Amino acid sequence: MNQDNEIYRDIDEVLISEEQIQQRVQELGQEIGRDYQGKLPIVIGLLKGSCIFVADLVRAIPLHLTVDFMGISSYGAGTKSSGVVKITKDLEETIEGRHVIIAEDIIDTGLTLNYLLKMLKQRNPASIKVCTLLNKQARRLLEVEQVGYIGFEIEDHFVVGYGLDYVQKFRNLPCIGILKPVVYQKFQVEN
Repeated sequence: MNQDNEIYRDIDEVLISEEQIQQRVQELGQEIGRDYQGKLPIVIGLLKGSCIFVADLVRAIPLHLTVDFMGISSYGAGTKSSGVVKITKDLEETIEGRHVIIAEDIIDTGLTLNYLLKMLKQRNPASIKVCTLLNKQARRLLEVEQVGYIGFEIEDHFVVGYGLDYVQKFRNLPCIGILKPVVYQKFQVEN
C-alpha cells in the first residue's frame, strides 16, 4: 500500500489487489466475448458502485456492444442494505429483444438485484445475465439465478474501493479493501 496516498491510510487490509482485479476483469471480458459471439449485448451498469468495473469490463469484451446505466439504491449512508429499493435513474435504451448483461459491483443479500431482475424481465429482453465483481454468499437472503459471471468470492466484510464506497468516499481506491474501524467514526463526525 502507498501510505503517501491519503485514502490508503484508512485501509486496514487489502483483500484484492489492483493487479488481481485487472487480470480477472480481462478474463471476464474474454468469457463474455465467447458467450455472446455474434450477438449485440447491452451492458447495464448499476450506479454508482459499478462505474469503474463497467469501464474496464466493456473494454475487455472483444465484441460490439452498447452500454447503459441504471441508478438503484438500497444502502443509504449505512453499511448494510436497508431493504428498501429505490430506482434513482432508469435506462435510456430499450432492452426488448436484447441480450442484457447487468454489471454489478457486489451481490450481497440478493434482495436488490432480484427486485431489479424482476422489473427488467417485464421489459422482454432476449436474455439477462449478471456479471458481478464481488459475490458475498454469506449474506445471501435470496439466490440470484441469473448470475453468470463472478469476479471474486469474498467473506462477510464491508469493503470499499474500485467503485464501492463508504459515505460516498473510497470509490477511487484501485483495490478492494477493508476500512480501519476508526474510519467509521471519523466520517460520521465529518458528515
